[in-house]
Amino acid sequence: MRILHTSDWHLGRTLHGVDLLEHQAAHLDHLVELTRTEGVDAVVVAGDVYDRAIPPVDAVALLSDALARLAEHAHVVVTPGNHDSAVRLGFGDRVMRPGVHLRARLADVGSPVVLPPRAGDAGSPLLVYALPYLDPDAARHALAETPEGEGEGDAAPRPLARSHEAVMGAAMRRVGADLARRRAADPGVRAVVSGHAFVVGGLASESERDIRVGGVDAVPAATFGGWGVDYVALGHLHGPQRVTVPHVERAGAASRTVARYSGSPLAFSFSEQHQRKSTTLVDLARLAADPDAAVELVPAPVPRRLADVTATLDELLGAAGEPHVDDWLRVVVTDAVRPAELYARVRARFPHALQVTHRPPRPVEREVVTAVGPGRDPLDVARDFVEHVSGHAPSDAEVAVLREAFELALAEERSA
Repeated sequence: MRILHTSDWHLGRTLHGVDLLEHQAAHLDHLVELTRTEGVDAVVVAGDVYDRAIPPVDAVALLSDALARLAEHAHVVVTPGNHDSAVRLGFGDRVMRPGVHLRARLADVGSPVVLPPRAGDAGSPLLVYALPYLDPDAARHALAETPEGEGEGDAAPRPLARSHEAVMGAAMRRVGADLARRRAADPGVRAVVSGHAFVVGGLASESERDIRVGGVDAVPAATFGGWGVDYVALGHLHGPQRVTVPHVERAGAASRTVARYSGSPLAFSFSEQHQRKSTTLVDLARLAADPDAAVELVPAPVPRRLADVTATLDELLGAAGEPHVDDWLRVVVTDAVRPAELYARVRARFPHALQVTHRPPRPVEREVVTAVGPGRDPLDVARDFVEHVSGHAPSDAEVAVLREAFELALAEERSA
């Protein structure tokens, strides 16, 4: 069986004020076509489908259309991430069309989505253990366990530690117990876990929301090892990457587990400009024998490149800026004096510039820290600040403006 692993769509997100929904729709078109042409059996979406708990109406319509189209070619298994509202995303899980499986309830942790083999295939089913984002404050109670050495009737289950490691560990123990029972009856079943977390060893970007809550904010990769799981489809980190799961033996289940982040389909910050966005296509039948050959990273369509450019304004308006006219840009202008109408001139040259900053060059010198006390003339303080940020002392006209501003502020203070 073949699965398509994707995550972190963040439908409804903007990039420095730019609406990305059109580009997100193009990526979903790409996923539908990929699912159709590659004979995908299951599309696994590992969280952060929306960018916020209450998404825009257009984002909801886009998701509804995408799920319907994907389900024409494969089973679709979707779980919420830390950006989604589990209640809102999973409200229709019991009435969703056949082939679409929304797993948003903590009560379903450890109960897989059972996907039958292809028509005419006598093989075993695929089990997808789809874990919603496990917020420690809620999951530590919902996944509470009876302490070891105590029978079920001896004591009430105790809440878990307030950490991502504790709640994911409890979830995987439920997965492992269920999988062991099913493998005893059918040794040929394949198992995939879908989860949304920060796993130790993963490389983060600037655009992921911090999920630290009280205790440990990361999940050790060993948490996923030793349960007999074939593949762990991770979401949360926006860069596509493999996470090494160490060899762990637990009650005789010592299989090799491959874990990956699919990454986000689009870059959501300039820190992601060098990432190669992709979707992960996994051939489960080949995974144990050759994990590298069994995993294919299918490049995602790039609507517009992100880039940093740093130069004088004349250089940017000339040949140096030519390769970046169509890019989303973070522009740093290095003229010694701030050019007139800087922003308008940059935007006329680069219509997709998202940030424009003036940063004059300064000679390398030792930083001098000056204490500003109540006896210091505020006009002198303002002069020093202008010189510090612009690289030159204010002109007489600028000093006159500063003086007038201070005098007006003092007049208002006296009349208050």
